[in-house]
Amino acid sequence: MSVDREILNMQSSDVAAMVSLAGTTAVVTGGGGGIGGGTSRLFAAAGATVVLNDIDAELAESAVADIEADGGTAVAVVGDIREASTVGELHATATEVAGGAVDVLVNNVGDYRPNGLFTETDEEQWAAQYEIQLHHVFRCTRTFLPAMRERGRGVIINVSTVEAFRGVPHNSAYSAFNAGVSAFTRSLAVEVGRDGVRVNCIAPDMADTLQTPGDSMLRGRDPQLIRSWIPLGRWGQPLDYAKVMLFLAGDLSSFMTGNTLMVDGGTMAASGWYGRASGSGWTNLPDQP
Repeated sequence: MSVDREILNMQSSDVAAMVSLAGTTAVVTGGGGGIGGGTSRLFAAAGATVVLNDIDAELAESAVADIEADGGTAVAVVGDIREASTVGELHATATEVAGGAVDVLVNNVGDYRPNGLFTETDEEQWAAQYEIQLHHVFRCTRTFLPAMRERGRGVIINVSTVEAFRGVPHNSAYSAFNAGVSAFTRSLAVEVGRDGVRVNCIAPDMADTLQTPGDSMLRGRDPQLIRSWIPLGRWGQPLDYAKVMLFLAGDLSSFMTGNTLMVDGGTMAASGWYGRASGSGWTNLPDQP
């Protein structure tokens, strides 16, 4: 069963038992596929009206069709979230749908793409990483936040990565700008907490998505090795990350702000320790069987 279909097949009462978003309007960037697509679908299943953005029109339309087929409500704004005009259109559409301030903003868009040795990268690559990892988070937040503050409530959820918290070769700029997402989350949370706005973040790892498919991560290796690499023994699926964002969006997390939650199957807790392929003990030398 596909992850998206798994979401759609969940009973509404099961979703509401986790967190109800009935009567809210949620904006999800990159909301057509992958983690964003899972989040759009799960938020809609929990009762939210979802306004999703995606650069891929087919993914956006598919997400809206799935949500509507399940009895939910969604609107798509197709465009590149790095462009100010797209952010403006997304804001105008969401404000009209919500009849004012939106309740939840999910800044989900990012792009994992190794750039190579730092000394072999250039300013054009750094600027591109800044735009896709961090700048649009600033722009979207700056656009949607004032109405939240004026109304006195709102939730912002950012998406960073575990690579912001550990060394990752050939991805120095990527790591740095995602660390900025988490730092921005902490500081903004302090700044707007008294206005009734909560700001949190998730840091995914090992996500089996369109951008980082599990088969590509395996590269022909034995799938049983996943049990050695990841303490929970499997890849993360979009629904795994969407559930955490649903928790952050709802009242169950009402006294949480400024946090980055690792959603990684335990990889950061393991800190470089791997289960031996034989199943006997552990090693920090992954070439050992």
